[in-house]
Amino acid sequence: MHKVGVLGSAVVGQTLAQGFKTHGHDVRIGSRTPTKLGEFSSSTGIPAATFAEVGAWADVLVLAVHGAAAEEVLRQAGADSIRGKVVIDTTNPISDEPPVDGVIQFFTGPNSSLLERLQSAYPQVRLVKAFNSVGSARMVNPVYQKGRPTMFYCGNDAQAKVIVSEILQQFGWEPADMGSAVAARAIEPLCQLWCIPGFRQNQWTHAFAVYWS
Repeated sequence: MHKVGVLGSAVVGQTLAQGFKTHGHDVRIGSRTPTKLGEFSSSTGIPAATFAEVGAWADVLVLAVHGAAAEEVLRQAGADSIRGKVVIDTTNPISDEPPVDGVIQFFTGPNSSLLERLQSAYPQVRLVKAFNSVGSARMVNPVYQKGRPTMFYCGNDAQAKVIVSEILQQFGWEPADMGSAVAARAIEPLCQLWCIPGFRQNQWTHAFAVYWS
């Protein structure tokens, strides 16, 4: 089991924090204003602290904030504190512009990714992209009649990906390693694809699955 620090207190952060606690990990959740999480902490038993406090305490971190804030939140967590640690990056580079025919807009281009930007800014951190291609309601132990859905992940550190793969399996996913951080150029746009049925037909309960021959 890990000491898991979740950086981000919105619905994704709270969902994953509870998921890690359910699976026996020691969990803390970080926020710019931890006092706003009093009710959440009381009901779940998950302590709230600042990003810096959580960054220093955890051995595995989960980055669960708006994509535009991701780099700043890692800075607040502390470059020295998070050095060498596994950071599961759940973020997507979603811009402030409204969707176009159901397609959310990104502030990155097709030949770049937010994960790569974060890895460049924090080369000492072992970043792994995961949990970005499904809605929060299905992140923890999703149940589908056809079996386990697929969670695509990528990163530059092989051992970090082993840890994340184990977590994904624990959370009820079939992990699919897509390679280095460059693969986030393909994984992050899965968020755009996933959102189209939601915005067009109000369908938000699906997940991706790959069937290997």
